[in-house]
Amino acid sequence: TVEVEARSLPMELSEKGGVQNNGFVQNEAFEDKETDTGSQEEMPKTCSVDVDLVAVEETVLKPYAGMPKEVLLQFSSQARYRVTREILFWLVIAGSIVLVCATIAIIALSPKCLDWWQASPIYQIYPRSFKDSNMDGNGDLKGIQEKLDHITYLNIKTIWITSFFKSPLKDLGYGAEDFYDIDPIFGSMRDFENLIAAIHDKGLKVIMDLIPNHTSDKHRWFQLSRNRTGKYTDYYIWQDCSQAAGSVIPPNNWVSVFGNSSWQFDDVRKQCYFHQFGKEQPDLNFRNPAVQQEIRDIIKFWLSKGVDGFSFGAVKFLLEATHLRDEPPVNKSQNGESITAYSQLYHDYTTTQVGLHDIIRSFRHTMNEFSREPGRYRFMGSDDDEKEDIEATMMYYGTTFIQEADFPFNFNLINMKNLSGNSIFEAVDSWMKNMPAGKWPNWAVGSPNAARISTRIGKEYINVMNMLLLTLPGTPVTYYGEEIGMENIASENVSEEHVNSGPVVATLPEKSPMQWDGKVNAGFTEGNSTWLPVNSNYQSVNVEIQSTWSNSTLSLYRALTLLRNNELPMNRGWMCHIWNDSNVFVYVRELDGLDRVFMMVLNFGQESTIDLKATAPNLPSEAAVRLSTHFSNAGKVVNTKQIKTEMGEGLVLEYKTAKPVHTMEAFQGKCFVAEKACYSKALNLLYVNC
Repeated sequence: TVEVEARSLPMELSEKGGVQNNGFVQNEAFEDKETDTGSQEEMPKTCSVDVDLVAVEETVLKPYAGMPKEVLLQFSSQARYRVTREILFWLVIAGSIVLVCATIAIIALSPKCLDWWQASPIYQIYPRSFKDSNMDGNGDLKGIQEKLDHITYLNIKTIWITSFFKSPLKDLGYGAEDFYDIDPIFGSMRDFENLIAAIHDKGLKVIMDLIPNHTSDKHRWFQLSRNRTGKYTDYYIWQDCSQAAGSVIPPNNWVSVFGNSSWQFDDVRKQCYFHQFGKEQPDLNFRNPAVQQEIRDIIKFWLSKGVDGFSFGAVKFLLEATHLRDEPPVNKSQNGESITAYSQLYHDYTTTQVGLHDIIRSFRHTMNEFSREPGRYRFMGSDDDEKEDIEATMMYYGTTFIQEADFPFNFNLINMKNLSGNSIFEAVDSWMKNMPAGKWPNWAVGSPNAARISTRIGKEYINVMNMLLLTLPGTPVTYYGEEIGMENIASENVSEEHVNSGPVVATLPEKSPMQWDGKVNAGFTEGNSTWLPVNSNYQSVNVEIQSTWSNSTLSLYRALTLLRNNELPMNRGWMCHIWNDSNVFVYVRELDGLDRVFMMVLNFGQESTIDLKATAPNLPSEAAVRLSTHFSNAGKVVNTKQIKTEMGEGLVLEYKTAKPVHTMEAFQGKCFVAEKACYSKALNLLYVNC
């Protein structure tokens, strides 16, 4: 017990920062009152307490659960708490800044993701021949919908459907009677809307054909024009024709693609109208702004229906010279009156006229209006085959600042006059060297207007052609049936009774019905007949049977699309030409920063043995066979000094190297890249500044 004098050692808790518990104060006013009434009584001067000063100090300063704000603030202001809090605060700020900067850097350095039309092969469907759903012998839109699983089975995500507009089916439907309707032979607009929905539900995209150059002579516009009705009077190209001895003398010597004069006299209007194709397909007058607006409205209509892109066909024919001069003959000594074939003239005044690309750019601008939604970019391709004039073809890409088509479709591999390693190299090299910088290539080995691969160059080359198609840089386009090696039907089985227009009979053999299985009519229809005969080989060449064979054309096609989709060097890396001769074409696909390289050794001639080490000494001495057209070779190892291939054999070799071909001085000028990217192994990501 300690005697404490109140005046000498005050122990007032308020001065010592003690805890005041107001929870026991019931009424402050009452306490004040009691204090006043007892103020005359003298307070005790001394008190006797048992106090441990150290314990009191510790009890007062120790934090406890449920402490009030005033006490909490006393502790938070202490240095040990304040400094820790400030350190954590600035660490969070610094971490956030680093995270934001890293995100910006990754975005800035990351290459542009491949768009949907770049990332996947395109599967082209001729709808009348793909699948019949109503047993009338004609393929239709519902039939396409029934077979969408086949598209996904092929590892393909883009479908290209050729023309299905309402039409008299002259030129197989490319002369539209109504651009806003579906031909009844293919179904209804509801069928089309259901097909679009089903395609998108499966994560697929769809491209459709549009031939703006001409219409059918049954089109409402033409009927109004021939009667000189209002604005439609000049929707087509009309000229006065002279008559002599009961025959019509055309304005000039211009010849139709199908042969004979491109001018046809109309008994109603008493003038001649111009047609680049059949006389039932009058050309629209694209020098009339109202006509251009009509086509843009058609584009908007189908884009609003959900179409993901267009292939614009025959666009080089959109404009003709207004002076109507005769076109120069190829053979200057030929009598002008004997010129009836399209190939007998130079078409200086009826193709690729000044102003053409302004029209195409207006189409692009219209499509861009529908591309603003993320993930809904609308693709634009131009389907014009300039053949010998590669520079004219490249103009459809547009310029660095003004975009036109995403790409003009490439028919170099179809137009080859003969097959060899050298001709394949020339077809590939011609496109890649002439393609504008920063543009994207594409390749096709089949189309509705060319004989099938098996018929054109031989069925022993179908697998190696598919291997070429799916390993070149860019977007491959596969015509339906090429994935199983379909062949043309015999020409004698096709006649004009199968179509309403004679000039297109020649293109019918490659349009035979798709061969789905070994049943009657190859599973194309459950009806009794088909619009064209089914190929007689359908029991051995069909989807069902080839899906069960590991060494089938279909199995190899699927393996190649899977390789293309999964391996970075195959879908956006360098392509370097290593070797070509009369038999083989050799090239590599590689990516900066990735030590794994793929080499394609493709035989388009006779049996051959080549020494690639002599050509590229830095190549490794051995490479593994990743894929082969001879399936038993897969997984084997080959010596790069002696690579042997048989006729029509293709090899996809894989090896690792620290010295990629595109960095070798000897191959400068032989390497091409589109959408360049580099791989960081440490970060496992792509970047652009290599």
